[in-house]
Amino acid sequence: MWTTPEHEKYRMKIREFAEREIAPITQKTDREQFFPDELLPKLNEMGLLGMQVDKKYGGTYTDTLTYIIAVEEISRVCGSTGITIAAHNSLGTYPIYKFGTEKQKRKYLPEITTGGKLAAFGLTEPEAGSDAGGTKTFAAKVKDGYKVNGTKCWITCAGISKTVVFTAKTSREMGTKGISSFIVTHGTPGFSSGKKENKLGLRGSDTRFLHFDDVFIPEEDRLGEEGQGFKQFMITLDGGRVSIGAMALGIAQGAYDIAIKYATKRQQFGQPIGKFQSVGFKLADMATQLQASRHLVYHAALLKDKENVRYSKESAMAKLHASETGYFCTYAAIGILGAEGYGDKYPVERMFRDAKLCEIGEGTSEIQRLVISRIILKEAEKSTSTFGFPKE
Repeated sequence: MWTTPEHEKYRMKIREFAEREIAPITQKTDREQFFPDELLPKLNEMGLLGMQVDKKYGGTYTDTLTYIIAVEEISRVCGSTGITIAAHNSLGTYPIYKFGTEKQKRKYLPEITTGGKLAAFGLTEPEAGSDAGGTKTFAAKVKDGYKVNGTKCWITCAGISKTVVFTAKTSREMGTKGISSFIVTHGTPGFSSGKKENKLGLRGSDTRFLHFDDVFIPEEDRLGEEGQGFKQFMITLDGGRVSIGAMALGIAQGAYDIAIKYATKRQQFGQPIGKFQSVGFKLADMATQLQASRHLVYHAALLKDKENVRYSKESAMAKLHASETGYFCTYAAIGILGAEGYGDKYPVERMFRDAKLCEIGEGTSEIQRLVISRIILKEAEKSTSTFGFPKE
C-alpha cells in the first residue's frame, strides 16, 4: 500500500466530516446550482484551503498524498466540493506559492489559505481550450504595468474567488514564449465575472467567464518573468491532473460503495442481486478499475514530492485512467441500481453527471494520451535495447 497508518487515520477524519457536513446538502446544491457560503468556513477549519502552501505563508502544508486523500474523500460524497478544493489548491494557490516572489507570497497567500478566501486559475478561453497556446487575452505594456483585455471561460470558482492567477500574451510574435502570467483580485476596475454556467454536472461548483476590460495590472503583480507563463501553467497542470484524478477516483468510489451495498440488500428471485453473475462481474470490474486508478493516482502524488523528478507522464496516466474509471463506475452503478439509479433517490445519477467533467477538464482524455505518447516515444528513442529485432 502507498499509505501509512497516519494517512488512513486522516482519511477517516475527512470521510466523517464529508458525510456529516457535506452529504446532507449535496442534493440541494446540485438542484439549485450554487456553492453554499456556509461550507467555506468549515472547509477552512478543516485545513483544506491551504494544503499546498507552507505555514509561514498562512498555509496548512501537507504532503501531496495527504492532500490527494482529502480531495478523494470529499469527492466521494460531493464532486462539486471536490473540484472546488482541487481547483483552489492545485490551480489557484499553487502558482503563487511555486513561482511568486517573497512579496507576492506574503501579500496574497495568507488570505487564500487560512484566511478562508478562494483562488481561481484563468487559462481556458473561447478559442484556447486544448490549444492553451492559442491565448488571445493580451497584456499591453504601459507605464508601471500592463493593460489587459480579453476573456477566460469555464473557470472554476470564478464568481466566488478573491484572487485569480491568469495568462495573457505580452507578445503576439513569440508563440507560447510570449505568454506571461499575472495575479488579479476581484474588485479591480474592469475585471468581472460573467453569469454562472448551466452545466450537466458539478452543478454545485461555481463556473463562469472572466472578463478583462482595460484592467490595469501593476508590474509587481506579474508572476515571474515575461514569457514564463505558459511554462508555469504547464507545470501547474501536472499537479492539477493528479488532483482531478483523485476527484474522479472519489466519485467512482462513492458510486461503487452504493452499488455494492445495494447489491447485497436488493432481493430478486429469492436472493441478493449481487449473487447473480451479471451483477457480481460488474462489481468485480469496478473494484479492479478502482484499485488500478488508486495506484496510478497515489504513485503520481508521491512523485510530485520528490526533488527534481519529472512526473508529467505519471500525472497524465493517473488523470486519464481515473477519469475513465469514474465514468465507468458511475455508469455501472446506475445499471446495478436499475430504475432506482435513474432517479434521485440515490446519488449515483448525480455522480454519473459529475464524473464526465473529469474526462474533459485540465486536459481531455485525448490530450492525456497525446502527452503520454510523446513521452514514451521519446523514451523509446533513447533506448539501446535491440530485443526482438533481427541482426543486420
